[in-house]
Amino acid sequence: MTRQTADIVIAGAGVIGLCAAVQLARRSTARIVVVERAATVGAGSTGASSAVCRHKYSLPEMITLASDGITAYRHWSEFLGTTDVLAHYQDVGVLWLGNGNPEWTHRDFEQMTKHGIRAALLDDYELRTRFPSINPCLRAPDLESADEHRCTGGGVHLLELDGGYIDPVDVLHDLLASARGKGVDVRFRTEVDGIETAGGRVTGVRLADQSVISAPILISAAGPWCTRLFAKVGLASPWRLEPTRIQMAHIDRPRAVIGDLPVTVDQVGGIYFRTQNRGQQIIVGSIQEADERETVPDPDQFASYADDEFMRSKLHILEHRLRGLSDVGRPRGYSGLYTINRHDFHPIVGSTPIDGLLVANGMSGHGFKLAPAIGSLIAQILAGPIDSFDTRVDPAFLSFNRAPIVLKSLGVVA
Repeated sequence: MTRQTADIVIAGAGVIGLCAAVQLARRSTARIVVVERAATVGAGSTGASSAVCRHKYSLPEMITLASDGITAYRHWSEFLGTTDVLAHYQDVGVLWLGNGNPEWTHRDFEQMTKHGIRAALLDDYELRTRFPSINPCLRAPDLESADEHRCTGGGVHLLELDGGYIDPVDVLHDLLASARGKGVDVRFRTEVDGIETAGGRVTGVRLADQSVISAPILISAAGPWCTRLFAKVGLASPWRLEPTRIQMAHIDRPRAVIGDLPVTVDQVGGIYFRTQNRGQQIIVGSIQEADERETVPDPDQFASYADDEFMRSKLHILEHRLRGLSDVGRPRGYSGLYTINRHDFHPIVGSTPIDGLLVANGMSGHGFKLAPAIGSLIAQILAGPIDSFDTRVDPAFLSFNRAPIVLKSLGVVA
């Protein structure tokens, strides 16, 4: 049996695991090994992410985590310490269409500006002037009735000026290159088969090929496979972390859809959409809680396509929102997995009752935008703060032993 040594093992080479590796390597000389069960980057949750970077949250701590994560993406070369990057932040803005309750919109605007987030309030005229293809109607279309839809205007809309998106697979390739350039050993086709302990603390991991990496610290960044990892070490987690199928649809962008398109959240229609592939396509997802319920017992076995009914209903709403979208052509779709924390839809990050085992799991759809900040939390716990790319949020906010966070509504946009 082959036995190697390391200071830290990270299980999972998605955006959370690689951000943790990079954040640790930026401040520490620790020997870090990242093990990933897939053959390459992008095979898990990160590869299917919409990679939307928005700041609007209910809690100040989440606004700060989002801001700190997005700051890293906006200054990606500086964060990684190289000019040779594939990913480039698309600062197209994030538009939250009015929901008929301007008081809520004004409250969110004030919350953002209070935390230094650049934002603007738009009326219907200002919205149409800035984004001529977007319909600001305050009424959702009826999916079943053949009656004529009559639009209602007069809404107040919120635009996050520094919101946007960045290609998630390009981000992973950049993180991989940065981690390896900093001395991190990243291994693919490498699965954790067991976790060795002694006296209630982690001493190493046993891999599927029966080799062992002796290490006093293991970080779980295993996404939807995290509960399997917990079982291998006998961690009794109080958190219900469920792999959940999330669907997306995408279409080619018709020429009739003119002008700039921000990331757009349709709060009355229950969808969000953004462009991709240099603006040539439009992808559409759901913000409805009903579309976040399909749990997956085995993350290795789930339907990776999008259901016809999902595509039909979401694209019908998109047709209502985008002028010039009278024909969606041949829509396509896919599905990925969120790992949803059913207790409060917030991540679990930090130390556990098993000494040497840290977790960064249950991202609940927030993981991509928060990833540089989540990596910072892990790195601060193990090695201390270093510079301006560290989050200012207290690691206790998302800790394993915290109480569930209480919100008026639960969901990935809460």
